[in-house]
Amino acid sequence: MSAKAEKFFIELKKAVETDRLVLPTLPEVALKIRSAVEDENASAQKIADTLTQDASLSARLIQVVNSPLYRARNPIDNLQAAVTRMGIRLVRDLVVSLAMKQIYQATSDVLDDSFRKSWNDSVEVAAISRMLSTTVPGLNPEQALLAGLVHNIGSLPILVMAEDDDELFQDRDALADIIWELQGRVGALILTSWNFPEAMIEVVRESHNFNYNRPGSTPAYVDLVQVALLQGNNVPAKYLPKDLSKVPAFAKMGMDAEVNVIEIEANQQIIENTKATLAF
Repeated sequence: MSAKAEKFFIELKKAVETDRLVLPTLPEVALKIRSAVEDENASAQKIADTLTQDASLSARLIQVVNSPLYRARNPIDNLQAAVTRMGIRLVRDLVVSLAMKQIYQATSDVLDDSFRKSWNDSVEVAAISRMLSTTVPGLNPEQALLAGLVHNIGSLPILVMAEDDDELFQDRDALADIIWELQGRVGALILTSWNFPEAMIEVVRESHNFNYNRPGSTPAYVDLVQVALLQGNNVPAKYLPKDLSKVPAFAKMGMDAEVNVIEIEANQQIIENTKATLAF
């Protein structure tokens, strides 16, 4: 890590510790849903009742359940039916994913374009990750979607802090380098504060480290997101690995780095359906 990035990270941590910079937080309803699902006595009615506390999120969930992505045979028009049909744990992951968009709402006009780009990048990677997960046993599509959405969340506090540094904020190349180097470490701080599982913390910490080779041969969500980033052309040229065939994630996923599965028409349709779902 460059000395400049290390200095910036130390300053960012101090700002967080002294409450001068607040890390992003999950919307209250998303937190309540996560907590409720851990309750062995959780019911579809209890989850639905919790969801009603956020009318906007509830409406989006109904839209998603009725979207082409989930192909409901009969239209669903109430929350309990949606939870019953989708399953409590799937709804938990979906609610957190849908709530993520609220976190990418900028608090100033200066940050608006940067936050919007970060959100669009996360949606693109999430849609590809979800599609890829359907081809790999053991990886859950909704967890894959969430992994893609959170992979770059560490960029948000960096952008907020950089806004106060006119020289850095105006130097887009230097800022991009800082974000690329630090967003993994910052993202890990955020997801740790959210009590996310290690598999998701690993995603944000290592998704841009294309040399990362976790122990064992079983694919994980970090491998999935790395492949999504590389096959979806979501990595700026200056950060691309020189030889994709040597990226461990492709071997873990059982994929040939030279074959871009995103170009397959059926896969493109799945990706577009997912992106449309997240655009609600």
